Amino acid sequence: MHPVEFIRTKRNGGRHTKQALETFLNAYLGGQVPDYQLAAWLMAVYFRGMDEDETLALTQVMAQSGETLDLSALGETVDK
Repeated sequence: MHPVEFIRTKRNGGRHTKQALETFLNAYLGGQVPDYQLAAWLMAVYFRGMDEDETLALTQVMAQSGETLDLSALGETVDK
């Protein structure tokens, strides 16, 4: 994946698939995408927005990018 194409897609009003978001964000977390390119993408998202599917995919990718706690042993858990 080429970060510039990813950024250009959003800048031009396109949408991202979950796979594209995952690839881009994992590349950023792995140090393959510099901060200024992430900032350019965030600016494109600010101006063009994200649809509901993109927002859900981004949330899932971010949640899966780090450690998660298994709270199933506690029974029912609630968050506000």
